[in-house]
Amino acid sequence: MSSFFHFLASNPYILLFLTVGLAVWIGRQSIGGYGLGMVAAAIIVGCGLSVWASSYGVTLALDNFTKSMFYYLFMYGVGLRVGPSFMNSLGRDGLKFTLLAFVSCILGLGLVVAGARLFDLPPGAAGGMLAGSQTMSAAIGSAEEAINAGVVTLPAGTTPEQATSMIALAYGITYIWGTVGIILITKYLPAWWGVDAKAAARQYEVEHGVASGDTPPLTGWTPGAIRAYRLDNKVWDGATVGTLLSQNPEYRVVNVVRDGTPQHVTDALALKLGDVIALGGRREVMTEKMGLIGPEVSDRTALDIPLDTADILVTNAKILKLTHKELRELPDANQVQVTKLERSGVPIPIGKDTKLQRMDVVTVVGLKDAVSRVGAMFGRVVRPSTATDLLTLAIGMILGFLIGAIQFPAFGASVGLGNAGGLLVSGVIVSSIASRLRFFGNTPNAARNILEDLGLVVFVAIVGINAGNSLLTQLTGTIALKIFIVGFVACSIPPVIVWMIGYYIFKMNPAVLMGGVAGARSHSGPCREAAVEIQSNVPWIGFPVAYAVSGVLLTVFGYFAMVLAQ
Repeated sequence: MSSFFHFLASNPYILLFLTVGLAVWIGRQSIGGYGLGMVAAAIIVGCGLSVWASSYGVTLALDNFTKSMFYYLFMYGVGLRVGPSFMNSLGRDGLKFTLLAFVSCILGLGLVVAGARLFDLPPGAAGGMLAGSQTMSAAIGSAEEAINAGVVTLPAGTTPEQATSMIALAYGITYIWGTVGIILITKYLPAWWGVDAKAAARQYEVEHGVASGDTPPLTGWTPGAIRAYRLDNKVWDGATVGTLLSQNPEYRVVNVVRDGTPQHVTDALALKLGDVIALGGRREVMTEKMGLIGPEVSDRTALDIPLDTADILVTNAKILKLTHKELRELPDANQVQVTKLERSGVPIPIGKDTKLQRMDVVTVVGLKDAVSRVGAMFGRVVRPSTATDLLTLAIGMILGFLIGAIQFPAFGASVGLGNAGGLLVSGVIVSSIASRLRFFGNTPNAARNILEDLGLVVFVAIVGINAGNSLLTQLTGTIALKIFIVGFVACSIPPVIVWMIGYYIFKMNPAVLMGGVAGARSHSGPCREAAVEIQSNVPWIGFPVAYAVSGVLLTVFGYFAMVLAQ
Protein backbone atom coordinates (compact mmCIF):
# COMPACT_ATOMS: atom_id res chain seq x y z
CA MET A 1 0.00 0.00 0.00
CA SER A 2 2.92 2.31 0.61
CA SER A 3 3.74 2.47 -3.10
CA PHE A 4 0.08 3.14 -3.89
CA PHE A 5 -0.07 6.12 -1.54
CA HIS A 6 3.25 7.43 -2.85
CA PHE A 7 1.69 7.22 -6.33
CA LEU A 8 -1.34 9.23 -5.17
CA ALA A 9 0.88 11.81 -3.47
CA SER A 10 2.79 12.36 -6.71
CA ASN A 11 -0.39 12.44 -8.84
CA PRO A 12 -2.70 14.93 -7.11
CA TYR A 13 -5.32 14.97 -9.87
CA ILE A 14 -5.74 11.22 -9.70
CA LEU A 15 -6.00 11.52 -5.91
CA LEU A 16 -8.64 14.22 -6.22
CA PHE A 17 -10.91 12.43 -8.65
CA LEU A 18 -10.43 9.07 -6.93
CA THR A 19 -11.78 10.75 -3.80
CA VAL A 20 -14.63 12.36 -5.72
CA GLY A 21 -15.56 9.12 -7.47
CA LEU A 22 -15.55 7.10 -4.24
CA ALA A 23 -17.57 9.84 -2.52
CA VAL A 24 -20.24 9.82 -5.21
CA TRP A 25 -20.45 6.00 -5.15
CA ILE A 26 -20.62 5.79 -1.35
CA GLY A 27 -23.04 8.70 -1.19
CA ARG A 28 -25.50 6.80 -3.39
CA GLN A 29 -25.65 3.87 -1.00
CA SER A 30 -28.41 3.84 1.59
CA ILE A 31 -29.47 1.85 4.64
CA GLY A 32 -33.16 1.90 5.44
CA GLY A 33 -33.63 4.68 2.91
CA TYR A 34 -30.97 6.92 4.48
CA GLY A 35 -27.61 7.70 2.95
CA LEU A 36 -24.67 10.02 3.52
CA GLY A 37 -24.88 11.83 0.22
CA MET A 38 -21.80 12.61 -1.82
CA VAL A 39 -20.76 15.73 0.11
CA ALA A 40 -20.55 14.09 3.54
CA ALA A 41 -19.00 11.04 1.92
CA ALA A 42 -16.30 13.27 0.39
CA ILE A 43 -15.20 14.41 3.86
CA ILE A 44 -15.08 10.83 5.15
CA VAL A 45 -13.29 9.41 2.09
CA GLY A 46 -10.81 12.30 1.99
CA CYS A 47 -9.99 12.04 5.69
CA GLY A 48 -9.88 8.25 5.51
CA LEU A 49 -7.40 8.15 2.64
CA SER A 50 -5.23 10.81 4.24
CA VAL A 51 -5.12 9.07 7.63
CA TRP A 52 -4.46 5.71 5.98
CA ALA A 53 -1.60 7.20 3.99
CA SER A 54 -0.09 8.80 7.10
CA SER A 55 0.22 5.36 8.70
CA TYR A 56 2.71 4.59 5.92
CA GLY A 57 4.53 7.88 6.40
CA VAL A 58 2.94 9.44 3.31
CA THR A 59 1.37 12.91 3.44
CA LEU A 60 -1.53 13.52 1.08
CA ALA A 61 -2.34 17.16 0.42
CA LEU A 62 -3.89 19.19 -2.38
CA ASP A 63 -3.46 22.76 -3.51
CA ASN A 64 -5.50 25.41 -1.69
CA PHE A 65 -5.92 27.45 -4.88
CA THR A 66 -7.80 24.55 -6.49
CA LYS A 67 -9.91 24.16 -3.36
CA SER A 68 -10.85 27.83 -3.26
CA MET A 69 -11.55 28.03 -7.00
CA PHE A 70 -14.07 25.19 -6.92
CA TYR A 71 -15.74 26.60 -3.82
CA TYR A 72 -16.08 30.02 -5.40
CA LEU A 73 -17.70 28.48 -8.48
CA PHE A 74 -20.09 26.64 -6.17
CA MET A 75 -21.05 29.79 -4.29
CA TYR A 76 -21.71 31.68 -7.51
CA GLY A 77 -23.86 28.76 -8.69
CA VAL A 78 -25.89 28.91 -5.47
CA GLY A 79 -26.49 32.61 -6.05
CA LEU A 80 -27.69 31.91 -9.59
CA ARG A 81 -30.12 29.30 -8.29
CA VAL A 82 -31.78 31.31 -5.52
CA GLY A 83 -31.52 34.74 -7.14
CA PRO A 84 -34.79 34.90 -9.12
CA SER A 85 -36.86 33.99 -6.06
CA PHE A 86 -34.88 35.15 -3.02
CA MET A 87 -36.05 38.77 -2.98
CA ASN A 88 -39.57 37.68 -3.82
CA SER A 89 -39.46 35.34 -0.82
CA LEU A 90 -39.27 38.38 1.41
CA GLY A 91 -42.56 39.72 0.06
CA ARG A 92 -45.89 39.83 1.83
CA ASP A 93 -47.07 36.34 0.91
CA GLY A 94 -43.85 34.74 2.14
CA LEU A 95 -43.27 36.68 5.36
CA LYS A 96 -44.41 33.88 7.66
CA PHE A 97 -42.14 31.30 6.08
CA THR A 98 -39.33 33.86 5.90
CA LEU A 99 -39.66 34.42 9.65
CA LEU A 100 -39.64 30.68 10.33
CA ALA A 101 -36.40 30.33 8.35
CA PHE A 102 -34.85 33.31 10.11
CA VAL A 103 -35.71 31.95 13.56
CA SER A 104 -34.34 28.50 12.72
CA CYS A 105 -31.07 29.88 11.36
CA ILE A 106 -30.53 32.29 14.26
CA LEU A 107 -31.23 29.54 16.80
CA GLY A 108 -28.84 27.17 15.05
CA LEU A 109 -26.11 29.80 15.00
CA GLY A 110 -26.70 30.78 18.63
CA LEU A 111 -26.66 27.20 19.94
CA VAL A 112 -23.47 26.36 18.06
CA VAL A 113 -21.67 29.47 19.28
CA ALA A 114 -22.86 28.93 22.87
CA GLY A 115 -21.79 25.28 22.78
CA ALA A 116 -18.35 26.11 21.38
CA ARG A 117 -17.81 28.66 24.12
CA LEU A 118 -19.23 26.48 26.90
CA PHE A 119 -17.03 23.48 26.06
CA ASP A 120 -14.05 25.64 25.04
CA LEU A 121 -13.81 23.81 21.74
CA PRO A 122 -10.82 24.31 19.41
CA PRO A 123 -10.90 27.05 16.76
CA GLY A 124 -12.82 25.93 13.72
CA ALA A 125 -15.25 23.67 15.58
CA ALA A 126 -18.04 26.27 15.55
CA GLY A 127 -18.04 26.63 11.77
CA GLY A 128 -17.97 22.89 11.24
CA MET A 129 -20.74 22.25 13.77
CA LEU A 130 -22.97 24.84 12.13
CA ALA A 131 -22.40 23.30 8.69
CA GLY A 132 -22.99 19.75 9.96
CA SER A 133 -25.85 20.26 12.39
CA GLN A 134 -27.76 22.46 9.92
CA THR A 135 -26.74 20.24 6.95
CA MET A 136 -25.43 23.27 5.07
CA SER A 137 -22.13 22.12 3.56
CA ALA A 138 -21.57 25.53 1.98
CA ALA A 139 -20.99 26.96 5.47
CA ILE A 140 -17.66 25.10 5.57
CA GLY A 141 -16.31 27.49 2.96
CA SER A 142 -17.59 30.65 4.63
CA ALA A 143 -16.09 29.43 7.92
CA GLU A 144 -12.75 29.02 6.16
CA GLU A 145 -13.15 32.51 4.76
CA ALA A 146 -13.19 33.87 8.31
CA ILE A 147 -9.82 32.21 8.96
CA ASN A 148 -8.29 33.32 5.67
CA ALA A 149 -9.54 36.89 6.18
CA GLY A 150 -7.77 37.06 9.55
CA VAL A 151 -10.89 37.97 11.55
CA VAL A 152 -10.45 34.89 13.76
CA THR A 153 -7.67 35.19 16.32
CA LEU A 154 -5.99 31.81 16.65
CA PRO A 155 -4.38 30.77 19.97
CA ALA A 156 -0.62 30.51 20.14
CA GLY A 157 0.55 27.28 18.56
CA THR A 158 -2.57 26.83 16.41
CA THR A 159 -2.05 27.15 12.69
CA PRO A 160 -4.69 28.12 10.12
CA GLU A 161 -4.36 24.62 8.66
CA GLN A 162 -5.27 23.07 12.01
CA ALA A 163 -8.29 25.35 12.39
CA THR A 164 -9.41 24.49 8.86
CA SER A 165 -9.02 20.79 9.63
CA MET A 166 -11.16 21.18 12.75
CA ILE A 167 -13.93 22.70 10.60
CA ALA A 168 -13.96 19.54 8.49
CA LEU A 169 -13.79 17.21 11.48
CA ALA A 170 -16.62 18.94 13.34
CA TYR A 171 -18.71 18.87 10.17
CA GLY A 172 -18.20 15.14 9.75
CA ILE A 173 -19.12 14.39 13.38
CA THR A 174 -22.33 16.45 13.38
CA TYR A 175 -23.55 15.85 9.83
CA ILE A 176 -25.03 12.37 10.30
CA TRP A 177 -27.46 13.37 13.05
CA GLY A 178 -27.96 16.70 11.29
CA THR A 179 -29.37 14.77 8.33
CA VAL A 180 -31.19 11.90 10.04
CA GLY A 181 -32.34 14.01 12.99
CA ILE A 182 -34.16 16.69 11.00
CA ILE A 183 -35.87 14.01 8.90
CA LEU A 184 -37.14 12.14 11.97
CA ILE A 185 -38.12 15.32 13.84
CA THR A 186 -40.07 16.75 10.90
CA LYS A 187 -41.73 13.41 10.28
CA TYR A 188 -42.97 12.90 13.83
CA LEU A 189 -43.56 16.45 15.09
CA PRO A 190 -47.33 16.29 14.41
CA ALA A 191 -47.64 13.01 16.34
CA TRP A 192 -45.79 14.50 19.32
CA TRP A 193 -48.40 17.27 19.39
CA GLY A 194 -51.26 14.83 18.98
CA VAL A 195 -52.06 16.16 15.50
CA ASP A 196 -53.28 13.98 12.66
CA ALA A 197 -51.20 15.46 9.83
CA LYS A 198 -52.72 13.11 7.27
CA ALA A 199 -56.22 14.36 8.09
CA ALA A 200 -54.99 17.96 8.04
CA ALA A 201 -53.51 17.36 4.59
CA ARG A 202 -56.78 15.87 3.29
CA GLN A 203 -58.68 18.87 4.65
CA TYR A 204 -56.27 21.24 2.90
CA GLU A 205 -56.58 19.29 -0.35
CA VAL A 206 -60.37 19.55 -0.27
CA GLU A 207 -60.42 23.24 0.67
CA HIS A 208 -57.78 24.33 -1.82
CA GLY A 209 -58.13 21.78 -4.59
CA VAL A 210 -54.61 20.41 -4.22
CA ALA A 211 -53.98 17.00 -5.76
CA SER A 212 -53.25 14.20 -3.30
CA GLY A 213 -49.89 12.52 -3.22
CA ASP A 214 -51.66 9.39 -4.44
CA THR A 215 -52.66 11.10 -7.70
CA PRO A 216 -50.61 9.78 -10.63
CA PRO A 217 -48.40 12.36 -12.34
CA LEU A 218 -49.87 11.45 -15.78
CA THR A 219 -53.58 11.79 -16.47
CA GLY A 220 -55.86 11.58 -19.46
CA TRP A 221 -57.74 14.71 -18.41
CA THR A 222 -56.95 18.02 -20.06
CA PRO A 223 -58.90 21.24 -19.49
CA GLY A 224 -59.05 22.00 -23.21
CA ALA A 225 -59.99 19.85 -26.16
CA ILE A 226 -59.80 19.96 -29.97
CA ARG A 227 -62.32 18.13 -32.16
CA ALA A 228 -62.93 18.01 -35.91
CA TYR A 229 -66.37 18.30 -37.58
CA ARG A 230 -67.50 18.11 -41.24
CA LEU A 231 -69.63 21.09 -42.17
CA ASP A 232 -73.06 19.67 -43.07
CA ASN A 233 -75.22 22.36 -41.47
CA LYS A 234 -76.36 24.62 -44.32
CA VAL A 235 -76.81 27.51 -41.85
CA TRP A 236 -73.05 28.08 -41.95
CA ASP A 237 -72.57 27.57 -45.70
CA GLY A 238 -70.99 30.82 -46.89
CA ALA A 239 -70.74 32.26 -43.39
CA THR A 240 -67.36 33.55 -42.26
CA VAL A 241 -65.27 32.20 -39.41
CA GLY A 242 -65.82 35.52 -37.62
CA THR A 243 -69.60 35.09 -37.82
CA LEU A 244 -69.42 31.55 -36.44
CA LEU A 245 -67.27 32.67 -33.51
CA SER A 246 -69.31 35.78 -32.75
CA GLN A 247 -72.38 33.60 -32.23
CA ASN A 248 -70.41 30.89 -30.41
CA PRO A 249 -67.69 32.72 -28.48
CA GLU A 250 -66.93 29.68 -26.31
CA TYR A 251 -65.22 28.03 -29.30
CA ARG A 252 -62.15 28.78 -31.35
CA VAL A 253 -61.53 27.71 -34.94
CA VAL A 254 -57.99 26.34 -35.02
CA ASN A 255 -58.00 24.78 -38.48
CA VAL A 256 -60.11 24.50 -41.64
CA VAL A 257 -59.38 21.80 -44.23
CA ARG A 258 -60.94 22.10 -47.70
CA ASP A 259 -60.50 19.31 -50.24
CA GLY A 260 -57.66 17.92 -48.14
CA THR A 261 -55.80 21.23 -47.97
CA PRO A 262 -55.50 23.32 -44.77
CA GLN A 263 -56.72 26.90 -45.24
CA HIS A 264 -55.29 30.07 -43.78
CA VAL A 265 -57.75 30.74 -40.96
CA THR A 266 -58.89 34.35 -40.56
CA ASP A 267 -62.15 35.89 -39.43
CA ALA A 268 -62.92 36.68 -43.09
CA LEU A 269 -62.53 33.09 -44.31
CA ALA A 270 -65.87 31.91 -45.80
CA LEU A 271 -66.93 28.38 -44.88
CA LYS A 272 -68.25 25.84 -47.41
CA LEU A 273 -70.19 22.61 -47.10
CA GLY A 274 -67.79 19.70 -46.79
CA ASP A 275 -65.12 21.71 -45.00
CA VAL A 276 -63.56 19.95 -42.01
CA ILE A 277 -63.40 22.41 -39.14
CA ALA A 278 -61.23 21.83 -36.07
CA LEU A 279 -62.78 23.51 -33.03
CA GLY A 280 -61.01 24.16 -29.75
CA GLY A 281 -62.51 25.01 -26.38
CA ARG A 282 -62.98 23.93 -22.80
CA ARG A 283 -63.67 20.23 -22.58
CA GLU A 284 -67.05 20.72 -20.91
CA VAL A 285 -68.38 23.02 -23.66
CA MET A 286 -67.37 20.74 -26.52
CA THR A 287 -70.46 18.58 -25.94
CA GLU A 288 -72.96 21.37 -25.28
CA LYS A 289 -73.82 22.06 -28.94
CA MET A 290 -73.61 18.70 -30.63
CA GLY A 291 -74.53 19.01 -34.31
CA LEU A 292 -73.72 22.71 -34.46
CA ILE A 293 -71.54 22.14 -37.52
CA GLY A 294 -72.04 18.53 -38.43
CA PRO A 295 -70.82 15.06 -37.56
CA GLU A 296 -67.51 14.60 -35.75
CA VAL A 297 -64.79 13.10 -37.93
CA SER A 298 -61.31 11.72 -37.38
CA ASP A 299 -59.39 13.84 -39.83
CA ARG A 300 -55.65 13.77 -39.21
CA THR A 301 -54.99 16.77 -41.43
CA ALA A 302 -57.48 18.92 -39.52
CA LEU A 303 -56.27 17.75 -36.12
CA ASP A 304 -52.57 18.01 -36.98
CA ILE A 305 -52.29 21.21 -34.96
CA PRO A 306 -48.80 22.40 -33.89
CA LEU A 307 -48.45 22.13 -30.11
CA ASP A 308 -45.82 23.82 -28.01
CA THR A 309 -44.37 23.49 -24.52
CA ALA A 310 -42.68 26.36 -22.74
CA ASP A 311 -41.64 27.73 -19.38
CA ILE A 312 -43.29 31.05 -18.55
CA LEU A 313 -41.56 33.42 -16.14
CA VAL A 314 -44.27 35.27 -14.21
CA THR A 315 -43.61 39.03 -14.04
CA ASN A 316 -47.04 40.65 -14.65
CA ALA A 317 -48.21 42.13 -11.33
CA LYS A 318 -51.89 41.96 -12.36
CA ILE A 319 -51.69 38.18 -12.78
CA LEU A 320 -50.42 37.75 -9.22
CA LYS A 321 -53.79 38.75 -7.78
CA LEU A 322 -55.74 36.00 -9.57
CA THR A 323 -56.49 32.55 -8.19
CA HIS A 324 -55.99 29.38 -10.23
CA LYS A 325 -59.73 29.31 -10.97
CA GLU A 326 -59.67 32.91 -12.22
CA LEU A 327 -56.59 32.21 -14.33
CA ARG A 328 -58.39 29.36 -16.11
CA GLU A 329 -61.07 31.85 -17.24
CA LEU A 330 -58.59 34.13 -19.02
CA PRO A 331 -58.61 34.29 -22.85
CA ASP A 332 -56.65 31.42 -24.45
CA ALA A 333 -56.18 29.75 -21.05
CA ASN A 334 -58.44 26.88 -22.16
CA GLN A 335 -56.02 26.19 -25.01
CA VAL A 336 -53.07 25.43 -22.74
CA GLN A 337 -52.50 22.99 -19.91
CA VAL A 338 -50.30 23.77 -16.91
CA THR A 339 -48.05 20.80 -16.22
CA LYS A 340 -45.77 22.20 -13.51
CA LEU A 341 -45.30 25.19 -11.22
CA GLU A 342 -41.90 25.96 -9.70
CA ARG A 343 -41.13 28.44 -6.94
CA SER A 344 -37.55 29.03 -5.77
CA GLY A 345 -36.54 26.17 -8.02
CA VAL A 346 -38.87 23.75 -6.19
CA PRO A 347 -42.01 22.23 -7.78
CA ILE A 348 -45.13 22.96 -5.72
CA PRO A 349 -48.65 21.50 -5.90
CA ILE A 350 -51.30 23.51 -7.75
CA GLY A 351 -54.70 24.01 -6.12
CA LYS A 352 -57.79 26.02 -6.96
CA ASP A 353 -56.69 28.78 -4.56
CA THR A 354 -53.05 28.80 -5.66
CA LYS A 355 -51.81 32.32 -6.39
CA LEU A 356 -48.74 32.98 -8.47
CA GLN A 357 -45.78 34.92 -7.17
CA ARG A 358 -43.35 37.05 -9.08
CA MET A 359 -40.54 34.95 -10.60
CA ASP A 360 -42.57 31.73 -10.46
CA VAL A 361 -41.93 29.47 -13.46
CA VAL A 362 -45.06 27.92 -15.02
CA THR A 363 -44.63 25.09 -17.52
CA VAL A 364 -47.46 24.87 -20.07
CA VAL A 365 -48.38 22.72 -23.06
CA GLY A 366 -50.91 23.75 -25.71
CA LEU A 367 -51.54 25.36 -29.07
CA LYS A 368 -48.43 27.16 -30.21
CA ASP A 369 -49.98 30.58 -30.71
CA ALA A 370 -51.98 30.23 -27.49
CA VAL A 371 -48.79 29.45 -25.54
CA SER A 372 -47.22 32.61 -26.94
CA ARG A 373 -50.23 34.77 -26.04
CA VAL A 374 -50.53 33.30 -22.52
CA GLY A 375 -46.79 33.77 -22.06
CA ALA A 376 -47.04 37.44 -23.01
CA MET A 377 -50.00 37.83 -20.65
CA PHE A 378 -48.19 36.27 -17.67
CA GLY A 379 -44.71 37.63 -18.26
CA ARG A 380 -42.30 36.17 -20.76
CA VAL A 381 -41.73 32.81 -22.40
CA VAL A 382 -38.38 31.26 -21.51
CA ARG A 383 -37.01 29.01 -24.22
CA PRO A 384 -34.46 26.42 -23.16
CA SER A 385 -30.92 26.94 -24.37
CA THR A 386 -27.79 24.82 -24.07
CA ALA A 387 -25.46 27.80 -24.40
CA THR A 388 -23.84 29.46 -21.41
CA ASP A 389 -22.99 33.16 -21.45
CA LEU A 390 -19.36 32.91 -20.31
CA LEU A 391 -18.90 36.69 -20.53
CA THR A 392 -21.61 37.21 -17.95
CA LEU A 393 -20.08 34.43 -15.85
CA ALA A 394 -16.73 36.24 -15.88
CA ILE A 395 -18.31 39.61 -15.07
CA GLY A 396 -20.35 38.03 -12.27
CA MET A 397 -17.28 36.42 -10.74
CA ILE A 398 -15.35 39.73 -10.85
CA LEU A 399 -18.32 41.54 -9.29
CA GLY A 400 -18.44 38.93 -6.53
CA PHE A 401 -14.77 39.32 -5.67
CA LEU A 402 -15.18 43.11 -5.55
CA ILE A 403 -18.20 42.83 -3.24
CA GLY A 404 -16.26 40.40 -1.05
CA ALA A 405 -13.41 42.92 -0.70
CA ILE A 406 -15.71 45.47 0.96
CA GLN A 407 -15.11 45.55 4.72
CA PHE A 408 -16.62 47.34 7.69
CA PRO A 409 -15.63 47.52 11.37
CA ALA A 410 -17.33 44.95 13.64
CA PHE A 411 -16.39 42.68 16.52
CA GLY A 412 -13.20 44.64 17.03
CA ALA A 413 -11.94 43.92 13.53
CA SER A 414 -12.63 44.64 9.87
CA VAL A 415 -15.36 42.30 8.70
CA GLY A 416 -16.70 41.68 5.22
CA LEU A 417 -18.57 39.06 3.26
CA GLY A 418 -15.33 37.67 1.87
CA ASN A 419 -14.96 36.17 -1.58
CA ALA A 420 -17.52 33.42 -0.97
CA GLY A 421 -20.22 35.74 0.38
CA GLY A 422 -19.51 38.28 -2.34
CA LEU A 423 -19.96 35.64 -5.04
CA LEU A 424 -23.21 34.49 -3.47
CA VAL A 425 -24.53 38.07 -3.59
CA SER A 426 -23.19 38.52 -7.12
CA GLY A 427 -24.98 35.36 -8.29
CA VAL A 428 -28.23 36.64 -6.80
CA ILE A 429 -27.82 40.00 -8.54
CA VAL A 430 -26.88 38.56 -11.94
CA SER A 431 -29.61 35.91 -12.00
CA SER A 432 -32.25 38.40 -10.81
CA ILE A 433 -31.37 40.81 -13.62
CA ALA A 434 -31.07 38.04 -16.21
CA SER A 435 -34.46 36.60 -15.28
CA ARG A 436 -36.07 39.94 -16.02
CA LEU A 437 -34.20 40.99 -19.16
CA ARG A 438 -33.57 37.54 -20.69
CA PHE A 439 -31.13 38.87 -23.29
CA PHE A 440 -27.94 38.07 -21.39
CA GLY A 441 -26.58 35.87 -18.66
CA ASN A 442 -28.08 32.58 -19.83
CA THR A 443 -26.93 29.75 -17.56
CA PRO A 444 -28.84 26.52 -18.27
CA ASN A 445 -29.80 24.39 -15.30
CA ALA A 446 -27.35 21.69 -16.34
CA ALA A 447 -24.47 24.17 -16.36
CA ARG A 448 -25.51 25.63 -13.01
CA ASN A 449 -25.78 22.15 -11.52
CA ILE A 450 -22.20 21.44 -12.61
CA LEU A 451 -21.06 24.61 -10.85
CA GLU A 452 -22.84 23.57 -7.68
CA ASP A 453 -22.37 19.80 -7.57
CA LEU A 454 -18.82 19.52 -8.87
CA GLY A 455 -17.72 22.71 -7.13
CA LEU A 456 -18.93 21.60 -3.71
CA VAL A 457 -17.87 17.94 -3.82
CA VAL A 458 -14.36 18.81 -5.08
CA PHE A 459 -13.98 21.51 -2.45
CA VAL A 460 -15.12 19.23 0.37
CA ALA A 461 -12.95 16.36 -0.92
CA ILE A 462 -9.86 18.58 -0.75
CA VAL A 463 -10.86 19.79 2.72
CA GLY A 464 -11.15 16.17 3.85
CA ILE A 465 -7.79 15.14 2.35
CA ASN A 466 -5.97 18.07 3.92
CA ALA A 467 -7.77 17.63 7.27
CA GLY A 468 -6.81 13.98 7.56
CA ASN A 469 -3.16 14.88 8.10
CA SER A 470 -3.92 16.32 11.54
CA LEU A 471 -6.92 14.18 12.45
CA LEU A 472 -5.11 11.91 14.88
CA THR A 473 -3.28 14.76 16.59
CA GLN A 474 -6.29 17.07 17.03
CA LEU A 475 -9.24 14.81 17.67
CA THR A 476 -9.72 13.09 21.00
CA GLY A 477 -12.69 11.13 22.27
CA THR A 478 -13.63 13.95 24.65
CA ILE A 479 -13.59 16.63 21.96
CA ALA A 480 -15.54 14.41 19.58
CA LEU A 481 -18.22 13.78 22.24
CA LYS A 482 -18.55 17.49 23.01
CA ILE A 483 -18.86 18.33 19.33
CA PHE A 484 -21.51 15.66 18.86
CA ILE A 485 -23.54 16.94 21.85
CA VAL A 486 -23.50 20.52 20.57
CA GLY A 487 -24.44 19.35 17.08
CA PHE A 488 -27.26 17.21 18.46
CA VAL A 489 -28.74 20.13 20.39
CA ALA A 490 -28.29 22.60 17.51
CA CYS A 491 -30.03 20.20 15.13
CA SER A 492 -32.89 19.18 17.41
CA ILE A 493 -34.10 22.35 19.12
CA PRO A 494 -34.66 24.84 16.20
CA PRO A 495 -37.22 22.72 14.28
CA VAL A 496 -39.28 22.26 17.46
CA ILE A 497 -39.32 26.02 18.12
CA VAL A 498 -40.21 26.69 14.49
CA TRP A 499 -43.09 24.20 14.71
CA MET A 500 -44.43 25.88 17.86
CA ILE A 501 -44.32 29.32 16.26
CA GLY A 502 -46.05 28.13 13.11
CA TYR A 503 -48.64 26.05 14.95
CA TYR A 504 -49.58 28.34 17.84
CA ILE A 505 -48.85 31.83 16.55
CA PHE A 506 -49.37 31.62 12.77
CA LYS A 507 -52.09 28.90 13.03
CA MET A 508 -50.66 27.13 9.98
CA ASN A 509 -52.09 23.92 8.64
CA PRO A 510 -49.88 21.16 10.19
CA ALA A 511 -49.22 19.51 6.84
CA VAL A 512 -48.06 22.81 5.30
CA LEU A 513 -46.03 23.55 8.42
CA MET A 514 -44.10 20.28 8.05
CA GLY A 515 -42.77 21.61 4.76
CA GLY A 516 -42.03 24.96 6.37
CA VAL A 517 -39.94 23.27 9.07
CA ALA A 518 -37.96 21.37 6.42
CA GLY A 519 -37.48 24.50 4.33
CA ALA A 520 -36.30 26.48 7.36
CA ARG A 521 -33.44 23.98 7.59
CA SER A 522 -32.82 24.20 3.81
CA HIS A 523 -33.13 20.43 3.46
CA SER A 524 -35.48 18.77 0.98
CA GLY A 525 -35.14 15.31 2.56
CA PRO A 526 -37.48 15.98 5.52
CA CYS A 527 -40.12 17.46 3.22
CA ARG A 528 -39.94 14.46 0.93
CA GLU A 529 -40.25 12.08 3.89
CA ALA A 530 -43.16 14.09 5.31
CA ALA A 531 -45.00 13.91 1.99
CA VAL A 532 -44.52 10.15 1.90
CA GLU A 533 -45.55 9.75 5.54
CA ILE A 534 -48.89 11.55 5.15
CA GLN A 535 -49.35 10.55 1.49
CA SER A 536 -49.87 14.10 0.32
CA ASN A 537 -48.12 16.81 -1.69
CA VAL A 538 -49.25 19.51 0.77
CA PRO A 539 -45.91 19.79 2.69
CA TRP A 540 -44.24 21.05 -0.48
CA ILE A 541 -46.44 24.16 -0.34
CA GLY A 542 -44.65 25.35 2.80
CA PHE A 543 -41.16 24.46 1.59
CA PRO A 544 -39.90 26.85 -1.16
CA VAL A 545 -39.84 30.25 0.56
CA ALA A 546 -38.22 29.01 3.76
CA TYR A 547 -35.78 26.97 1.70
CA ALA A 548 -34.57 29.97 -0.33
CA VAL A 549 -34.10 32.19 2.73
CA SER A 550 -32.39 29.63 4.96
CA GLY A 551 -30.05 28.55 2.16
CA VAL A 552 -28.59 32.04 1.97
CA LEU A 553 -28.54 32.71 5.71
CA LEU A 554 -26.90 29.43 6.75
CA THR A 555 -24.23 29.78 4.09
CA VAL A 556 -23.22 33.20 5.39
CA PHE A 557 -23.59 32.17 9.06
CA GLY A 558 -20.58 29.83 8.80
CA TYR A 559 -18.47 32.98 8.75
CA PHE A 560 -20.21 34.53 11.75
CA ALA A 561 -20.07 31.29 13.75
CA MET A 562 -16.29 31.51 13.58
CA VAL A 563 -16.22 35.19 14.51
CA LEU A 564 -18.66 34.93 17.44
CA ALA A 565 -17.23 31.72 18.92
CA GLN A 566 -13.68 33.05 19.47
